[in-house]
Amino acid sequence: MLIRFSGSASKTWERVTSIFSDYLWKFVHRPSAIEMPRSKRRHHSRSRSRSSGAYREKRPKRHHDSEAESDTRQSNTSFDGSSRRRRERSKRSHHRRSPDSSRRRNRDRHREDKSSRRHHKDRDRKEREDRTPVKKQPSVRDDADGHLIYHTGDILHNRYKILATLGEGTFGRVVKVKDLEMEHTMALKVIKNVEKYREAAKLEINALEKIAEKDPTFQHLCVKMLDWFDYHGHMCIAFEMLGLSVFDFLRENNYEPYPMDHVRHMAYQLCYAVKFLHENKLTHTDLKPENILFVDSEFTTTFNGRKNREVRRVKCTDIRLIDFGSATFDHEHHSTIVSTRHYRAPEVILELGWSQPCDVWSIGCIMFELYLGITLFQTHDNREHLAMMERILGTIPYRMARKTRTKYFHHGKLDWDEKSSAGRYVRDHCKPLHRYVLAETPDHLQLFDIIRRMLEYDPANRITLGEALRHPFFAKLPPAQRLHEKCNENSVSASSSRERSHSLSR
Repeated sequence: MLIRFSGSASKTWERVTSIFSDYLWKFVHRPSAIEMPRSKRRHHSRSRSRSSGAYREKRPKRHHDSEAESDTRQSNTSFDGSSRRRRERSKRSHHRRSPDSSRRRNRDRHREDKSSRRHHKDRDRKEREDRTPVKKQPSVRDDADGHLIYHTGDILHNRYKILATLGEGTFGRVVKVKDLEMEHTMALKVIKNVEKYREAAKLEINALEKIAEKDPTFQHLCVKMLDWFDYHGHMCIAFEMLGLSVFDFLRENNYEPYPMDHVRHMAYQLCYAVKFLHENKLTHTDLKPENILFVDSEFTTTFNGRKNREVRRVKCTDIRLIDFGSATFDHEHHSTIVSTRHYRAPEVILELGWSQPCDVWSIGCIMFELYLGITLFQTHDNREHLAMMERILGTIPYRMARKTRTKYFHHGKLDWDEKSSAGRYVRDHCKPLHRYVLAETPDHLQLFDIIRRMLEYDPANRITLGEALRHPFFAKLPPAQRLHEKCNENSVSASSSRERSHSLSR
């Protein structure tokens, strides 16, 4: 239905409508109810957070005269409400960080955490290292027996390079070394890191130095000491390089006995060398085939048809005497027991005291072994050893049996049961000395004569080495091998020259 108003009524209606619209606008568009689109709000807030300050706008003056003013008032009121709300949100969001800043902080925090973890790991490792004692690998080690642990190529004393192992004994080991200063090979005796062997090595060094003083040209066939030093508790002695020992050559030759001429020459050299020691008041005390070395152990091989095998024959029978670790001067303390079992003299077993004649007994046993290739007294018991002596050499003198403080004798007679297993072994494996002779020829008989005189029970009646060198057994030696005669000639010529010089000085 169309309603028409008059002019005055129309103005009145417009006035009422304007008032009602103004009131309704104020009610609907309160500042707290004004909102912006979410996208604009977020963007505006972000832009506000990046701004340097808040908005500073003057509140518009309120006018109610016309519709234009009303519209302006309405728009200003709306903007002012939204502006306040944005400022409040800007305050809340001012401390928020943009996604880029958050990623940067997370990255920095990760770096800090990683650095902190690394720092803590380093600190923990250092603490563990401080708590755990540092175990350095020792440069020099010994085995359970006191032997030096070494390898080929090791250098000792910054001079001697190890090339090979030559042998081993109770004292230690002997190695082949190269002298890096002199550029030649030699034998180095490395003593065990054990007190008693170390002291014995010092005595050996002392004996070798005294021998070198008395025999600077080493004409008396004792081994030449080149150097010595203490290597971390191991006494080391350097010697000239020699060949195999008499025993090792015998063993590698299936214990084939040496020829008679070899036995003669080697026995003569042994007597000559030990005689030199005795003249200087020194007793070796440990003579045995292992301590007699060939200067050069090269050999030739021949076939033995009777034994159906090849037999070695050493080319040169020149020897050197070694191992002075038990050598004792007359003025030094004499141990109760000396010598290796098989070559031990009866006065040592009976503890009657000993001196140089005990070496002569050992030489007699060695000559027997060179001749037959077997040990004369193969035993490890004192009582059995004495029983073997009586079986081979006859009854032990009553005077010695009564003088000993050992319990091997009863009323001057050896306390030995011949019917026991040990007694039967001695009876079956031992026989009188003369029955060991292989041939009834002068050479063999003379050999056993000198052996018998060396194996005299009473050391006072035992042959001396000076007498042994003049024995007929050595008469067949070529003049070039009779060293004692050369020595006598040299001494005579030296004394005569001194006499001539003395007469000229007068």
